[in-house]
Amino acid sequence: MQRNTLVGIGAAVGCVLVALILDHDSPTVLLNPSALILVVGGTVTLAFAIGTFSDGKLLPKVVKKAITGVPEDPTAKIQRLVKMADDSRRHGLLKLEEDAAGETDPFFRRGISLVVDGKDSETIRGVLEADLDAMHARHSRGVKALKQAGGFAPTLGIIGTVIGLVHVMTNLSSPSTLGPAIGAAFTSTLWGVLSANLFWLPMSAKLDRLSAAEAEGREAIIAGLLAIQAGEPPRTVEVLLSSFLPATDAAA
Repeated sequence: MQRNTLVGIGAAVGCVLVALILDHDSPTVLLNPSALILVVGGTVTLAFAIGTFSDGKLLPKVVKKAITGVPEDPTAKIQRLVKMADDSRRHGLLKLEEDAAGETDPFFRRGISLVVDGKDSETIRGVLEADLDAMHARHSRGVKALKQAGGFAPTLGIIGTVIGLVHVMTNLSSPSTLGPAIGAAFTSTLWGVLSANLFWLPMSAKLDRLSAAEAEGREAIIAGLLAIQAGEPPRTVEVLLSSFLPATDAAA
C-alpha cells in the first residue's frame, strides 16, 4: 500500500487549516454539526441512491480501493509472458498448462487456457476483450459515483447556506448575532466545496487511474498471449510488450 493518497489529502487539509489560522480564524469554525450532517451525510446517501442497491453496498469498498489501491505494474506479467514464449517454443503450448494451474489472476489464467486449448486468435481476442470491456463497465460505475458525489457536495453546501440565511432573515431584530449567524450559514458551502475538491473528486481521479493501469496490464496479456499463440520468439514478444512498460522501465 502506498500512502501518497492519504498524505496528499492530509496535506491539502493541513493547508486549509493553516490558511484559516493565518486569517486569524480558529479551525473550530468548521465544526458545524448541521453543515456536516447536511453535506457529508447528504452526499453519501445520494451517492448510495444513484445506482442499484448492490452498487450502494459496494461504495465503501470503492472508496477504500481509491484510497489504498496501487496502480498495477505490468513488468512482472510481461517478464512471465516472455518466459512463457520461450517455454512454448522449446516444449510446445501444452507446457503452458502448468502456468495456467498456478496463475492467481483469473483473466490471465483464462487466456492461457484458451491458448492451450488451441483456440484461434480471433476467439482468444474476442473472449479476453469482452472480459476487458466488462471490467471497464464495472470500474466506470465506481468512478462515476465518486464524480457525482463531487457534484452533489457543493450543491448541498449551497442548500445549507440558504437554509442558514433564511434563519438569519427571520432574526434581524438581533443585529449583534447577525455576523456569527451569517458565518455559520456559509460553513455549509465551505464544507461542500472542501469535501468535493479534497476528497470525492481526487478519489474519482485515483480510481480512474487504477482502472487505466489495470486495463493496460490486461491489454499486455492479450498481446503477449496472441504472440505466443502465433509462435513468435521470446525476443519478439519482449519487444512487442515493451510499449506497455512504465516509461522509466521502458527507457532502461
